[in-house]
Amino acid sequence: MTNEGQKTSAVRSGHELDTASLEAYLAKQIPGFTTPMTVSQFSHGQSNPTYLLKDANQQQYVLRKKPPGALLSKTAHAIEREYRIINALGQHTDVPVPKVYALCEEANVIGTPFYVMEFLKGRIFEDVRMLSLPYEQRKQCWFSALETLAKLHRVDFKAIGLESYGRNFGFYERQMKSLHKVSSAQAAVVDKDSGEKVADLPRLNEMFAWFKKNQPKDVATIVHGDFKIDNVVFHPTECRVIGVLDWELSTIGHPLSDLANLLQPFYMPADQTSGGGFKDSKEPLPIPGAQELMQVYCQHSNQPFPIPQWLFAVAFAHFRLAVITQGIAARVARKQASSARALEIASKSIPMANLALEIVDQGDLVGGTDSKL
Repeated sequence: MTNEGQKTSAVRSGHELDTASLEAYLAKQIPGFTTPMTVSQFSHGQSNPTYLLKDANQQQYVLRKKPPGALLSKTAHAIEREYRIINALGQHTDVPVPKVYALCEEANVIGTPFYVMEFLKGRIFEDVRMLSLPYEQRKQCWFSALETLAKLHRVDFKAIGLESYGRNFGFYERQMKSLHKVSSAQAAVVDKDSGEKVADLPRLNEMFAWFKKNQPKDVATIVHGDFKIDNVVFHPTECRVIGVLDWELSTIGHPLSDLANLLQPFYMPADQTSGGGFKDSKEPLPIPGAQELMQVYCQHSNQPFPIPQWLFAVAFAHFRLAVITQGIAARVARKQASSARALEIASKSIPMANLALEIVDQGDLVGGTDSKL
């Protein structure tokens, strides 16, 4: 079976590494690392350029770095935070993460800060339907993902040295302010070739007014920030998660943000997501439904079901993805995009904002426990 999420190719133009400098650094940092090494680039991933390194003994490592050039946000692409949380979880919890080997916060080795971790040999499914598997195995894989997420949300972040990793209150309020600021900055970017501005997101003031009125009770846990099927690695043959990847957006926040992110395909039409997209679908689902998956999460996280203010979390996830894809459009305009599919993904920002507005236009959430599809 081809593993789409772990495909590599030659390093793309503008993302080349200083191989000699990197070899010298890693030989000092990683016991047993032998030169010369070969470098290829993962095709998957939109934000931080990610590389597969093979040393002379065919040992494999993964390097993640900040994008080249000037960045729109000082807090974006925070690979130092990625390293910190993976290291803490790996040392002190049973949350499955890769082993980390080295963090370089200086730019003098390859031009930007970076870190190196182990390469997990397993399966990554870019298509949430997992069509290469029998239904029962798809179900077990999805259940494992929900159980893994619940396990992360149960971690006592103060006990593992992450008390300063983020504020333990007001997550959605902070997200609103931050994403509004980020979106405004992104919309001001002008394409270097066409001279056109990046598109504004529609009806932001209405959306924020609804968010403030309908947000759920404040809760604080570790949140991954981009928890979805293609950011987890499954065992090569067993239906269980062996590693969670891409911790760039992790912080202390509201656990519903992660759950809504993972279950977002159930609230999106087929043309807005990779493979899966089950909104308004009349066909039998190829994987367990959102309600069944939410129940698995609630069971393992000791949360009530139905989930209070669930549609708020869904709407906010749509808005957040609209800002993220708008950010990819800004990077395309600035010639900084790191993904071969960046242009296609950048076009989804307005449709994603409109999905959030569909929920907003249904009116205020009544009763607080609406978890219908």
